[in-house]
Amino acid sequence: MDIGEKLDILADAAKYDVSCSSSGSSRANAGGLGNGHKSGICHTWTADGRCVSLLKILMTNSCIYDCEYCVNRRSHDTKRAMLTPEEIVTLTIEFYKRNYIEGLFLSSGIIRSPDYTTELLIQVARLLREREHFNGYIHMKGIPGTDQALLNELGRYVDRVSVNIELPSEKSLRLLAPQKTRNAILAPMKFFKESIEVHKEEKKHFKKAPSFVPAGQTTQLIVGASGESDRQILLLTQGLYRKAALKRVYYSAYVPVVENTLLPSLDTKPPLLREHRLYQADWLLRFYHFQAEEILTPEEPDFDEELDPKCTWALRHRELFPVEINRASYEMILRVPGIGVKSALRIVKLRRYGNLSFEDVRRVGIVMKRARYFMTVNGRYYGGISLDSQQLRSRLISRTAVREVREMSLFDTQS
Repeated sequence: MDIGEKLDILADAAKYDVSCSSSGSSRANAGGLGNGHKSGICHTWTADGRCVSLLKILMTNSCIYDCEYCVNRRSHDTKRAMLTPEEIVTLTIEFYKRNYIEGLFLSSGIIRSPDYTTELLIQVARLLREREHFNGYIHMKGIPGTDQALLNELGRYVDRVSVNIELPSEKSLRLLAPQKTRNAILAPMKFFKESIEVHKEEKKHFKKAPSFVPAGQTTQLIVGASGESDRQILLLTQGLYRKAALKRVYYSAYVPVVENTLLPSLDTKPPLLREHRLYQADWLLRFYHFQAEEILTPEEPDFDEELDPKCTWALRHRELFPVEINRASYEMILRVPGIGVKSALRIVKLRRYGNLSFEDVRRVGIVMKRARYFMTVNGRYYGGISLDSQQLRSRLISRTAVREVREMSLFDTQS
């Protein structure tokens, strides 16, 4: 099997891992410049918003584990391939020289043992850093069950690691991935968290202290393969952010790829809306100071299909609204549907120079079709209907809300 065929197989097998934000393209070259369909190339976004290209592949799709949900499980009849460390290094450097990529995202099935697989990953990273002097971005997997000495060596070479939990509960792991345990998965997370903290302290005292996983760690949760509620998943996410200091939790809507009575049938559509709602709620946890217990309750454990989590929370707590935009705290302004972090900061900054008018608030960039029902400006309410009205929910969903806001601003004469 030549390296091109291996690359096609292992790039396709890697597409189910979303613990680096990625997107692909099926646009082929029709005689012009460039090719948007190069095997293994995906896109991720840096903290400052830049889009960078990564070579995203598995080292091998062979695996000693037999996880029921996984396309690469041991018992699944699929074409197998493996790239050697030298082949991965060659691909990375050649793609980089051609300006296809700016970094490497490397995962792998487990061959022989977690330690043996991690040793091969380390070999790739060491060759790139020490022999090829490659200073680009490298993201690799922290494999549960790996010796801490090997995890420590891996962390010296990579920018980011991800230890994928995949299934949200111990019960689901026992049912669908009996060779894995929750404690075994959490152990490397705990190790990386503690080691990152130690190295950060060393950096404060010694500028030339070696870096250790400088971009932090992430994980992935599969949504829809097992029966957990959205609340269970969100509570787990919150715990991971607090206890493991993760940079991101990624959610992957389960795509049925194997026939199994324990899993959704092959004709089941991936729960993409549910995945989207989880990302919205995740954003509320990280940037809007919400708690998981506020977003979803025991009485309402799953997301509303028609409204985003912030709107749903606001409707559940109408007694807190409307807020006066010229006097409310930054934290309360953040909780108004339609107002984001940047807009809330702008509002607080502009208030220093005087009271804001409706047009001032509108120009800040808030989504007025939602925000107008939950705020007042200089004591004036622009919602048009009472907050207690049964029509409020339908108004929030209505597509005519945008037109109504435009008409309202045209005839508003209050300064």
